[in-house]
Amino acid sequence: MNGGGTLNHNAGLPARTHAMPDAPRRPLLSPEHIAMIDKGVSAIVASRNAARRPSLMRAVGTAISPDGARITAFVARSQSRQLLQDVAATGRIAVVFSEPLSHRTVQVKAQEAELRAATEADMPLLQRYLASMEYEVGCVGYEPPFVRAMLGFRLDDVVAISFSPAEAFDQTPGPKAGTALPAAAA
Repeated sequence: MNGGGTLNHNAGLPARTHAMPDAPRRPLLSPEHIAMIDKGVSAIVASRNAARRPSLMRAVGTAISPDGARITAFVARSQSRQLLQDVAATGRIAVVFSEPLSHRTVQVKAQEAELRAATEADMPLLQRYLASMEYEVGCVGYEPPFVRAMLGFRLDDVVAISFSPAEAFDQTPGPKAGTALPAAAA
């Protein structure tokens, strides 16, 4: 394994584990970015294999800690097999969070993602995300049945991918797209 991770199996899923850093880092995300992610906006999850071939899938849910230090993206296993294999093998993940109406977008990256099966305890987060996305996508003219079809899942098919962001970028279309976000004030 690269990056010092080890591969474990949890509920039939390969999972990467790692030692936590000794010293706390300054948060990468501002309170505004944390609030945007927390409210539930469009999220695309990506990784790559050892040959650098990308894999990606739309998240069916997301969660972020109040300080932005930990993010979880939920994906449907049946639609994300390659992505999950790549995350398990490399630990690498990138997630793009975007508001459908404004296109305000932030991308976060990490190198030590962990996988686990979603549980009944995750349902409130997943339901909250769906309700938010019904609103967000409704702002651009799509009805809730479209969103429910796009984000539909069976709980026993959902995998949670958790990570601590190591990099963050402004990806809002315009001249600052691709610019690294400055570390947030402590």
